[in-house]
Amino acid sequence: MRYYNIPIFVPHYGCPFDCVFCNQKHITGEGEVPSGERADKIIREHLETLPKTDRIIEAAFFGGSFTAVETSLQEELLAAAYEFVKSGEIDGIRLSTRPDFINDEIMQRLISYGVTTVELGVQSMDDGVLFAAGRGHTATDVETAVRVIKKYPVKLGLQMMTGLPSDNDEKSIATAEKIIALKPDFVRIYPTLVIRDTRLCEMYGQGTYRPQELEGAVSLAARLMEMFRKNNITVIRAGLAATEEISPNGALVAGPYHSAFGELCEGELFYNKMLDSLSEGKTAVFAVNPRDISKAIGNGARNMTRFKEQGISVSLIQDEAVPLGEIVRKD
Repeated sequence: MRYYNIPIFVPHYGCPFDCVFCNQKHITGEGEVPSGERADKIIREHLETLPKTDRIIEAAFFGGSFTAVETSLQEELLAAAYEFVKSGEIDGIRLSTRPDFINDEIMQRLISYGVTTVELGVQSMDDGVLFAAGRGHTATDVETAVRVIKKYPVKLGLQMMTGLPSDNDEKSIATAEKIIALKPDFVRIYPTLVIRDTRLCEMYGQGTYRPQELEGAVSLAARLMEMFRKNNITVIRAGLAATEEISPNGALVAGPYHSAFGELCEGELFYNKMLDSLSEGKTAVFAVNPRDISKAIGNGARNMTRFKEQGISVSLIQDEAVPLGEIVRKD
């Protein structure tokens, strides 16, 4: 069974705040506010390309603060998607929004239109970081929203960012610990990127903001991924999806961007596991599940290159008996 989402972007419409990092038009590549008619068209076009069986499909309203838009537009968009839920052509509806735009009335509306997943843009659980980022909500608002959402039959996702103004690795780790305590079904991890036409871009130009280096962002995100997985919380994405806008030739100005950021993080996890097993000796043979072999080797053979540079000889063999995500030393 494979999962698919049909993205419908609602770029920065309805949100009363201007976070320092945010320019949804550049991030999503969309500037037009969709209508119910357009949502219907987008869903139909995607369904033509997706399998008819052995799949789970959700229409996904991304790119803005969905529950902050006018109620009439929310209902217009949800009604369009709900027709496909009722017909059995899709399995549900997911959306992303802000924690300070969730209450029982809103949740009851979402449930009545077949919403199955709600994601909250948490970004940080440190009030100082939230203030510096211009988020306009507090960590307490996140906790309150989570309590409300958990009363309803939906999956809960929480999104966090690293490298925000006033942030550091210790604060990001503390944020992850607080997110774990909230017990979401899944999380996303986004390193902060400097996007053109944002306050953060001005801060970067003035020298008052310094973005993470790629190596540091990957190392931190890998550590966070390990924390979440140990607590049975799925990490569904690390790093923004690459688009024409989010690329060195687009609106990206600075920051730890890599088109395969998540793959780098997965490789880092395997690198750390292997390195930890090399407390003795400079030679080792590790077995990994065949589905993990590219992660163990690392993006562009990154892991093997790093071991070689340290004078360490590492060999990998494939063994289906090894659990996914694990390594077994064979020498």
